[in-house]
Amino acid sequence: MKENKLVELSMDFSVDIINLVKYLKSNHETIISNQIGRSGTSIGANIHESQYAQGTKDFISKFEIALKEASETGYWLELLYKTKYIDEQTFKALSSKCTSLRVMLITSCKTAKENSNDGKK
Repeated sequence: MKENKLVELSMDFSVDIINLVKYLKSNHETIISNQIGRSGTSIGANIHESQYAQGTKDFISKFEIALKEASETGYWLELLYKTKYIDEQTFKALSSKCTSLRVMLITSCKTAKENSNDGKK
């Protein structure tokens, strides 16, 4: 159930990121928009791919990659805010969603690692 929520949230976040990229490109910002477009949509792509993982290690690996991409996306959001490409309200809304994804990914990775160690005791 939790993974389905993560899939849903990551898809919603990807849509938000694509809309942000469209906005940025309409304002002639291409450097950061290309970066955040890749990292922001990669979160959901890796979460989606984890549903078809070839075992626990692969599953954890996909979630850890998604976590790294979420961290990078958080950086780009902060940079866009500090350079005044996005306003405070947009920054807070997107940053909050990104943070929620990171928290869920961290928890899911931890749980998956603990569960994979249960059989080794």
